[in-house]
Amino acid sequence: MQTVIQIHLAAPPKPPLGEACNGCGVCCLSEPCPVGMVISQRRHGACKALRWSDELARYVCGMLVDPAEVLGWPPGSARSRWLAPWLTRRSRRWIAAGIGCDAALEVSTAGEID
Repeated sequence: MQTVIQIHLAAPPKPPLGEACNGCGVCCLSEPCPVGMVISQRRHGACKALRWSDELARYVCGMLVDPAEVLGWPPGSARSRWLAPWLTRRSRRWIAAGIGCDAALEVSTAGEID
């Protein structure tokens, strides 16, 4: 089965399975992780927490960089000040950030799709 996902043109290529994450976005654009399932309220399709960073020229998990924004909490609220940092730490652990690429997906460019 083929699934077509749209990836930012400047996104880095998907790293080999087990290598360091480079922010290619393939995994999160194809389906949300367990944290993303809760945030996105779905099991298929792109994760709603995924964010493109122009500054880094890569995708980042919104639950790691700004969970308050992902959850729609007002800036400066008690939730933003106290709960967001905890959610960042928890999310980093829950999604195994920094462990390595676990997306066993084959990637082809638009020109390669039959």
